[in-house]
Amino acid sequence: MRPLSIALLWLLWRLLPFRALGVLGDALGGALYHVAGYRRGIALTNVHLCFPELDDAARDQLVRQHFRALGRASLQETVSWWGSRAEVEGMTRFEGQEHITPHLNQPLPLILFAPHFVGVTIGGVRVTTQFAPVVSLDAHIKNPYIHLLAFQARTRFGDSENAERQTGIKPVLRAIKNGLPFYYPPNLDFGPKDAVFTPLFSTPPATITGLSRIAKVTGALVVPCITRQEKGGYVVRFYPAWEGFPSDDVDADTRRMNAFLEERIREMPAQYFWVHKTFKARPDGKPSFYD
Repeated sequence: MRPLSIALLWLLWRLLPFRALGVLGDALGGALYHVAGYRRGIALTNVHLCFPELDDAARDQLVRQHFRALGRASLQETVSWWGSRAEVEGMTRFEGQEHITPHLNQPLPLILFAPHFVGVTIGGVRVTTQFAPVVSLDAHIKNPYIHLLAFQARTRFGDSENAERQTGIKPVLRAIKNGLPFYYPPNLDFGPKDAVFTPLFSTPPATITGLSRIAKVTGALVVPCITRQEKGGYVVRFYPAWEGFPSDDVDADTRRMNAFLEERIREMPAQYFWVHKTFKARPDGKPSFYD
């Protein structure tokens, strides 16, 4: 996405109200379903692996809904980039805040487990407006303009910090030990290194074990934090802190994480990030699902 495209996004943000951005994004996502054949194929493969009970028409409908949800989130995310604190807070609301409030400013650190649904970035910025300073961890985005905008969005409220996976985990551990809540979306496939093949639905992706390991190193509590897209905006829902996590078995902890994720996907299947190669790495050299 070149500077001209960024300028167009800025102009849309300035001219259109939040709901209109959603309507336009919905239409954009519907169009992308037809032209983004490569990503559409990845999404259809993922949905087939996770919902084999669905027929072809139902899987296709689910992927169409996903592209529309993704398009909506992509345009409405501009409010997180450029909007005021009041505008960011106006497009979201919290549920289950009683599950996080007692754990703030306490001796035990806090990890917000935030899986990759379409609203994960919007939810992350909203968390910073309420609970900053917060530390987050993101993969490097190839487009330098989007990378800068996403970085600034996560750090512009309340002296929050944002680390990149490429720089290692030490800055995050230091921030957690300094008392910052950690907003952590961990569940994409980065290959078999530091991962275990643990089932998600009936297929085992190479699942990063970072949630268990970071919680053990820091002594942090884990509070799941899921952002759900709704017609009128977004809901950031906090769940009760996980008891007995981490355990002494990192594989069991990772199975628990994926089981929780699967439950949330079943609640809103169109909003999970199906366009990513969730099952890219295969155990024992098995052929790729995406060839």
